[in-house]
Amino acid sequence: MTVKIAIMGSTKGTDFPAVFEAMKNYEKAEIVAVVSDKKDSGILEKAKERKVEAVFIDPKEFSSREEYNKKILEELKKREIELVVLIGYMKWITKPFLEAFENKIMNVHPSLLPSFPGMNLSVHKAVLEHGCKVSGATIFFVDKGEDSGPIIMQKAVEISENETAESLKEKVQKLEQEIYPKAIKLFCEEKLKVEGRIVKILE
Repeated sequence: MTVKIAIMGSTKGTDFPAVFEAMKNYEKAEIVAVVSDKKDSGILEKAKERKVEAVFIDPKEFSSREEYNKKILEELKKREIELVVLIGYMKWITKPFLEAFENKIMNVHPSLLPSFPGMNLSVHKAVLEHGCKVSGATIFFVDKGEDSGPIIMQKAVEISENETAESLKEKVQKLEQEIYPKAIKLFCEEKLKVEGRIVKILE
């Protein structure tokens, strides 16, 4: 059985090419669409280049966050989506959306959660300001909190003495591109079992 996947993003979609390549010849998954709240986002351009349906849904056309999320949900259901993969998606996901896709929305974060939630370069700056010796990437299932859902997979990288936020970001993005496809494949192979806050990887 092929799992139908939708990617959602607001920014450049740096991790998207790696995910796309990993899924391209993988018989258990199909990336059906890339959805964005930004008309000129890099992730939509990357989708078009790879002949994946690029869907722009303008949040300005909706009276509330709930109505906007309802529209996205409709579009996903229309395409029979079974897994939502977030890559730099900057909008808050509302309760009905979360309930419809419970433990079926994955996100990536550029630190070893639960340490250093937040966004982009501010995360790497905080890691360096705290004098951490390692950082890394986390793949997790989205819940109603901020970067607080059950952790699927993590990978660490050492921080060098002259590290900058920019160089650390580059290191961590390489890890993201390595482990995100792995986590998606585990989902598609039904090898992820969520028990409360714990995600067990089944053999």
